[in-house]
Amino acid sequence: MRLLLVVAALAILPLDTGRLEGQAPPRLDNPPSIHAPRGYSHVAVVPAGNTMVFIAGQVALDREGRLVGANDLRAQTVQVFENLRLALESAGATFKDVIKLNYYVLDAGQIAVVREVRDQYLNRAAPPASTLVEVRRLFRDDVLIEVEAVAVTRP
Repeated sequence: MRLLLVVAALAILPLDTGRLEGQAPPRLDNPPSIHAPRGYSHVAVVPAGNTMVFIAGQVALDREGRLVGANDLRAQTVQVFENLRLALESAGATFKDVIKLNYYVLDAGQIAVVREVRDQYLNRAAPPASTLVEVRRLFRDDVLIEVEAVAVTRP
């Protein structure tokens, strides 16, 4: 059985296939029939035999549960991506294995800040599928961004 995630992608972009020896790797695709995206892929296809890792929405709380970067979207985004990195590591994965990101932000007008931080962590040549949603509020008034991830690893 194949799982097909269709989200907001021009060429087929393979992920790091070294991690998936003996398995067909996930494929990130940008069909030419859809507009060329900026910093994400439209489609992620996960062949059978791979392990999917789902990471809950991460916010800018440090290990002790303290907010990092009050009123600072850049600082909060860095902490969010560090939390994602740690969560991925706990599952035996890295950002090279991420096939999908969902962003929830209070101000979509600041997407450039989010992209700047994101690009320090992800493979810009084969970015994951992603969705960004502007929301009125997150679980706390001082949280500006939340990001959840889906990764694929070899079983």
